[in-house]
Amino acid sequence: MKIIGIAGCYKRDGITGKMLNEVLKGTQQETETIFLLDYDLAPNSKDQQKLLEKLKAADVWILAAPTYFGGLSGIMKSFLDALRAQILRFDKKGDPHPLPTFKDKHYLLLTNCYSKTFENLVTGVTDSALRTMDKVLTTAGLLKLGEAVQTNTYFITELSPKKKAELLKLGQKARNAEKRDDQRMKRYVELFFIVTVMAFITMLIQASLLHLLGQTLGFWNNFISFVVIFYTLLAVTLHFFTVVKHKRK
Repeated sequence: MKIIGIAGCYKRDGITGKMLNEVLKGTQQETETIFLLDYDLAPNSKDQQKLLEKLKAADVWILAAPTYFGGLSGIMKSFLDALRAQILRFDKKGDPHPLPTFKDKHYLLLTNCYSKTFENLVTGVTDSALRTMDKVLTTAGLLKLGEAVQTNTYFITELSPKKKAELLKLGQKARNAEKRDDQRMKRYVELFFIVTVMAFITMLIQASLLHLLGQTLGFWNNFISFVVIFYTLLAVTLHFFTVVKHKRK
């Protein structure tokens, strides 16, 4: 198992670097850290070819980059942008397809921000950075193992014991990653339970409202009210799982 850490930050000993070091420590495996500022990230440069060889050799990529102004740090974004042609092929319609070289490798994401924990929880300051990295890597065929966020970094110079424990656990997860991890069946099961629970809750709400109003509905009115309640609940649930899903602490 070869694990590589990719630091898209401007300080080697800052919070981003310390987060990455803790995860790498938890892997207890052969690891290598790439500090992106040491490389020329231009497409087809000699440095990019070196980076590609390192990425090919690694089973797990750990990307660590701070969140600046609600978005991904420029150095990490430049790295991912320059990789586009190297990790994807595009068909005649312009649709991307992962190259087999990187497909089914695994990745972890780390980010941090100055914002307080509550602010990040409410507004999702770090979500954009995480989603950008997710989009690139999942489109390239990589499989996600997890992520971690550190907030309130303006006031700290060291990670808390609790955060270190969380990061060490992520490192252990990276160490135990299997070569292939097809989660389609897991997603189908999750979707089945989501739909089942939403249908049950919808029936309870509908029956309660009718009971309070002392009314009964005909078939079509009953059907329409069920659909409206059901899809409202389903939209809220899916929004939570697809948008408000990142750890914000």
